[in-house]
Amino acid sequence: MIVPVILAGGAGTRLWPLSRQLHPKQVLPITGQATMIQETLGRLEGLDGLAPPIVICNESHRFMIAEQLREKGIQPGAIILEPVGKNTAPAIAVAALQASRQDQDPILLVLPADHHIGRPDRFRRGVAEGQTLAEAGRLVTFGIVPTRPETGYGYIKQGAPLTSVSAENRACAIEAFVEKPDRTTAEGYLASGAYLWNSGMFLFPSSVLLAEMKRLVPEMVSACEKALSAGRVDLDFFRLERAAFEACPADSIDYAVMEKTALGAMLPLDAEWSDLGSWEALWEAGAKDADANVARGDTLLHDVTRSVVHAGHRLVAAVGVDQHIIVETADAVFVCPRARAQDVKHLVTRLKQQQRPETERHRKVYRPWGTVDSIVSSERFQVKRLIVRPEARISRQQHNHRAEHWIVVKGTALVQRGEEEFTLREDASTYIPIGMPHRLTNPGKIPLEIIEVRTGSYLEEDDIARFEDDYGR
Repeated sequence: MIVPVILAGGAGTRLWPLSRQLHPKQVLPITGQATMIQETLGRLEGLDGLAPPIVICNESHRFMIAEQLREKGIQPGAIILEPVGKNTAPAIAVAALQASRQDQDPILLVLPADHHIGRPDRFRRGVAEGQTLAEAGRLVTFGIVPTRPETGYGYIKQGAPLTSVSAENRACAIEAFVEKPDRTTAEGYLASGAYLWNSGMFLFPSSVLLAEMKRLVPEMVSACEKALSAGRVDLDFFRLERAAFEACPADSIDYAVMEKTALGAMLPLDAEWSDLGSWEALWEAGAKDADANVARGDTLLHDVTRSVVHAGHRLVAAVGVDQHIIVETADAVFVCPRARAQDVKHLVTRLKQQQRPETERHRKVYRPWGTVDSIVSSERFQVKRLIVRPEARISRQQHNHRAEHWIVVKGTALVQRGEEEFTLREDASTYIPIGMPHRLTNPGKIPLEIIEVRTGSYLEEDDIARFEDDYGR
């Protein structure tokens, strides 16, 4: 049995302003209509013997991740919440321990949630070949056949062929993992033919992986066992125990296990792979028009070539631009030469230093019950657009510094205001005074759309007292 393990804990700030800390790239539709995590799960279709996936994510992303799975009609084996990020090795150890509770010795197929694979058929063939290696007791990683001297990826140097395991003579031992090289070194790697890109995708027999981790990083396994044993179920999620997981050493699976084990194996994979870790990588992987532009949204281009142009909320028009990145969102516009796309990190650092919200969240914020879009914000009032999913409801709550006016523009609202309960239909409105307990429910089968006008002396989100909440917040 193969258990997919989806690593969905990253923030992806190199794709700012599209990807942000509280709304990362794995829950965004970067290359198509589906989000990155949905594409990751979708390319598993056609593989035999798959168990429900285990998803590892940051607790602040939990409701968005659950919604992605719900939209795909996928019932996960578990959604495990990390209280803090500890890199890939602890996450994989937790998944192996969890999977071993359900099956004596499953094979783990470890996949980051935010990769792009243009040839999923080749990916599936690689997994099938890797399964043979894993069943023979090997810890398998997939090395991507390089197409250019890339300086943004780590590399793996191929060792001797593993002819005793692979009849096709494609698998090889792992001679060395190497860090991201400079341009000259990367060109040498490409010319030698001995180096493949490090994909971060793995196939492990759970028992073999855990035995190697107990030998190489016993304190890590011990901390993960404690965090799992003392964890608890919370709605559709499993929360690792915070203190035990915080005590766990942080490390990547490459450093913790793969560089040290004698059981490693690498399979070459030529499947049009990209980790979409930068705007340049998105240009490389994206579908291009006749002028080699990757354009998305409402764009109007004249004499624009070899560029990425992303329009999220309004028309983006450009003239006479070559090899540039132009990205528009509701609250930010980013422009830079493609060759300097990695330097977006300097902007993100400065925005964090200035404590600007644009690094953390978009104007539209996702809630477990729907979305909140901040349309207008001023000192004494705010206007927001609320979308409440069918049969969902906000918490029963009150505010000490603001009043709220609700206007229904689509759907039907069931309103609790103090001891009252009543229904509002389209074009109807109500007023929630300061300090009044209230709740909003969508009893219908279509999304409920509300325009909310906040007024008062303090309008921030932390002015809230919850009395009842379906989502355990």
